[in-house]
Amino acid sequence: MTDPLHRDLLELALKAARRAGELLRDGRPADLAVAKTKSSPIDVVTEMDIAAEKLITDLISGRRPGDGFLGEEGASAEGTSGVRWVIDPLDGTVNYLYGLPTWAVSIAAQQDGETVVGVVAAPMRGETYHAVRGGGAWATGAWEGERALACRPAPPLDQALVSTGFNYVAEVRTHQAEVAARLIPLLRDIRRGGSAAIDLCDVACGRLDGYYERGLNAWDFAAGDLIAREAGALVGGRPGDGPSRELTIAGSPGVFEPLQELLEDFGAWHD
Repeated sequence: MTDPLHRDLLELALKAARRAGELLRDGRPADLAVAKTKSSPIDVVTEMDIAAEKLITDLISGRRPGDGFLGEEGASAEGTSGVRWVIDPLDGTVNYLYGLPTWAVSIAAQQDGETVVGVVAAPMRGETYHAVRGGGAWATGAWEGERALACRPAPPLDQALVSTGFNYVAEVRTHQAEVAARLIPLLRDIRRGGSAAIDLCDVACGRLDGYYERGLNAWDFAAGDLIAREAGALVGGRPGDGPSRELTIAGSPGVFEPLQELLEDFGAWHD
């Protein structure tokens, strides 16, 4: 990594993710409640989502006042520097609400529209994943030093472990369940973790062979997309497209392609 700007953006993203993760881990109230809902009554936002996003944007804008923002909980600014931060302050809110450990802070920095830095902090795992464009993907943990990440060598598809997620709108979720039911006999198994950012990092770590989901927003996948790609995974959507709300797919080369083909045949991209 030689670009001084990218190095600075990474350091700032790591600091913001660490502080937000500490706030969420240590500051979670025992009586945590839903602050509002989004796409449906079960698509929730807590007071901690809002507090974590404010912490992140305040820290970054204090250092880089000309940067733009796109955040899940409403942070939006065009900026003048050519750098935009894409932030999910708490990916896996329902897990967090219930006290389940699979949640993360996801922060990506884009330069002139291209993601150049990605950081995903998973405090309950004691792990942080990060990547800079062209510099590989890395993880740090409480019990080990920094290690390089690499996706798993591709098994035959019928031996692949694949993760997915489900929408909070009942009609969409029903169709997604139908697609999953058709896939399950063709795979080793399917997992449902509840955090897109962690699923993408698990592909990067070799803990999953593949991942797919419909309905993601840019803040859900921006950081994890870069981390997975820098670890050697393929990331995309429908054939010829990148990841999007329509469909996001990640996987080891050799798993990605047949998985994408099946998802296209099964109509995973529509409601």
